[in-house]
Amino acid sequence: MKKSLLLIPLIIISCKKDPAVTDMSQKDSTIVTETPDSVYKADSVALRKKDSIINNAPVTKEVLQKGVMRSEKEGRIVRTVDAAQLPVTIGEEFKKDGQELILKLTNFEQSKINAKISTKEKDFNIRFNQIKLPNGDYDGPFGRELTYEVPKKGEIWLIIGKSNMASGNTKGHFTVSIE
Repeated sequence: MKKSLLLIPLIIISCKKDPAVTDMSQKDSTIVTETPDSVYKADSVALRKKDSIINNAPVTKEVLQKGVMRSEKEGRIVRTVDAAQLPVTIGEEFKKDGQELILKLTNFEQSKINAKISTKEKDFNIRFNQIKLPNGDYDGPFGRELTYEVPKKGEIWLIIGKSNMASGNTKGHFTVSIE
């Protein structure tokens, strides 16, 4: 019995193999190790599942629906965008008659602004009603496309709403693309 107890450590030590270490500093070559493709696929599937969970989270859906830098009061929706992020496309929805969207573009430094309203709604009555320039002046009305020379740097407001000179539906989804 005592002899078998002495043999156990010897068996463990003899079974343990250390990898052979070779000195590669003297050789002029490159070693490339490859990871099996299945490892990358498993990681990407795990990331997609994690991303899907994040995108489907209730808080994420609320932020995507309400937006960041957005406030709504008495039918007036105000969205603020830093002009350094341009070009940008903003999605919005009018749910009541007579609503208005004000896009505030802060730190606008370009000499010209291009903007366009797009919608899939049929017979949607919407347009750029006015533009407020950095010096406080207003100009307008415009149509669904706006190209305007901006004389001064600063904050610009794009005011979007229904056209009083036209008829049609005033509720629905739309996007505003700004360059």
